[in-house]
Amino acid sequence: MSSTTVNGCMKQVTGGSVHTPAGFKATGLHTKVKRKRKDLGVIVCDEAASAAAVYTLNQIQAAPLAVTKESIAAGGTLRAVVVNSGQANACTGKAGMEDAYEMQKKTADTFGLSPLDVAVASTGTIGDRIKMDKILPGIKEMKPEAEASGSDAFAESILTTDTGTKQTCYVTEIDGKAVHIGGVAKGSGMIHPNMATMLGFVTTDANIAPEHLQQALSEITDRTFNRITIDGDTSTNDMVLTLASGKAGNEPLHEDHPDWIPFIQALQSVCEELSKQIARDGEGATKLIEVQVHGAPSDEDAGKIAKQIVGSDLLKTAVYGTDGNWGRIICAIGYSGVTIDPDTIDISIGPHSTLLNSEPVDFSEEAVTNHLKQDEVFIAVNLNLGNGNGKAWGCDLTYDYVRINAGYRT
Repeated sequence: MSSTTVNGCMKQVTGGSVHTPAGFKATGLHTKVKRKRKDLGVIVCDEAASAAAVYTLNQIQAAPLAVTKESIAAGGTLRAVVVNSGQANACTGKAGMEDAYEMQKKTADTFGLSPLDVAVASTGTIGDRIKMDKILPGIKEMKPEAEASGSDAFAESILTTDTGTKQTCYVTEIDGKAVHIGGVAKGSGMIHPNMATMLGFVTTDANIAPEHLQQALSEITDRTFNRITIDGDTSTNDMVLTLASGKAGNEPLHEDHPDWIPFIQALQSVCEELSKQIARDGEGATKLIEVQVHGAPSDEDAGKIAKQIVGSDLLKTAVYGTDGNWGRIICAIGYSGVTIDPDTIDISIGPHSTLLNSEPVDFSEEAVTNHLKQDEVFIAVNLNLGNGNGKAWGCDLTYDYVRINAGYRT
């Protein structure tokens, strides 16, 4: 397993994922809930792992979220997470809660754990109960492994309309020890997080208490998973769950630890990479769009404007059609809710300036069109008001998005 230096001592681990941090194993299998793809997965830690999570803010929340919140609240640690795809177990009433608890108990029994050691997650069609006659025997058959094949199987098992798996891993140095952070996610549609409308699972061998892990995850979620949008819909099931085994042997991490910043940078790199993979894989998408906003009154304002721009259906369709219509960008800035000066705005599409101090700039339509034909499209805005910076990611809006969602249940 090789690594690439990204920022000082931080490196991206080629082929790394949730199995890479010490103490973790994973797997996934096909129970026939779905026709072909794997549909059941598990991550298991050798010992009690510090746990932290962020959840969808949709007021309608699926049964597995309630079960997971209860488990984490019981002691701040977990040993396993079990995930099914195909049925969301959302809006399924008391029976759905019973199913989620039964999945938790079967997983605990299979791996010799307490039920409160187990988190539960589900994704798929809302209103459908889980096919427990397939899932429960599948849980008993799962054999997690600390190999890439285990992470690959898990990553496949959580997919719905995704076109491929989403995994990454970074390593950094804490107290002279190598600390790994690996992640896997799913998400392709119903992506407009306020937390994160997707499923994400992050493992690390860092030694960090649950409350400090929660602090780090909440802070980073606002800058990564909360900055992606595909279609403006926020789902009912979704969360990011982080587990820390402590096996790296570093001194306990906290905000005053001298290596807190390197840890935060590595965790943010994992979450940002997963966020970009989700945005790139938006339903029907052909392009990843990254919007960078500078010169805002605050970082929060910059992030809000960036997400407003990348979430604009008019902008998304213009990118699909390779139309350099910067008017759609400035329009989104204007209705973002952030206080701006309408006379000081700069806009660039790729390297090409289109607006300077809110005055149109002559530019080559052909050059801008050529940039919009690329797989990755970059839009930069400078409000020239302050020191706030922020980024957001999304994708173009295509005919295929309508096709995929018009036939989602068929």
